[in-house]
Amino acid sequence: MKAIIMIVEDEEKLASLLRDYLNQSGFDSVWIADGNQVLPRVREAAPDLILLDLMLPGRDGLEICKEIRTFSEVPIIMITARVEEIDRLLGLELGADDYICKPFSPREVVARVKTVLRRAGEHPAPPSGALSLDVDKFRALLHGQDLDLTAVEFKLLHFLYQNPGRIYSRGQLMDRIYSDQRVVSDRTIDSHIKKLRKKIAAVAPEEELIHSIYGVGYKYEAE
Repeated sequence: MKAIIMIVEDEEKLASLLRDYLNQSGFDSVWIADGNQVLPRVREAAPDLILLDLMLPGRDGLEICKEIRTFSEVPIIMITARVEEIDRLLGLELGADDYICKPFSPREVVARVKTVLRRAGEHPAPPSGALSLDVDKFRALLHGQDLDLTAVEFKLLHFLYQNPGRIYSRGQLMDRIYSDQRVVSDRTIDSHIKKLRKKIAAVAPEEELIHSIYGVGYKYEAE
């Protein structure tokens, strides 16, 4: 079955060019020109990858990326004419998998699409023998010992564990843990991480499973 690429781009000629190159490379594609139409379409039938322009009518690409990440891990490649470093970092922090600046070669885009799709299918699984999670019982065992986690700590560990090596900002983690959209400080995540690390260290003081990425967020990575 062909992978479906969603092209979110308001320039019709550019979108048509990308569709031609993607179709010739064995992909199926859909085109959306209005930012307001993206989220309903993704929820209705998630594509295999999204090429997301930053400047869109209706809704900004960064906002779209951030909201998609509250319910989907679909790979996202952001495309924009903005080259400022702050936009680059912000786009990646919000959950984009890659970033391409205009002008670009359509062949480069196709190559990036293939690379991101391949990487998305190769997420390394955490070592099953060290950490075991029982979602039904909200129970986490490390080397056979119960970590005695709270519900929030378990949700946080489970989400990071399911996405090893991927960095998530505090905001993204809050969106995942607090589905009721309650208003809490982003430092709440720091507090949960601190307690989680303390419980992990009590069982395996030599292991660091939750890693801090200064100025960005956290990731799970077994050493």
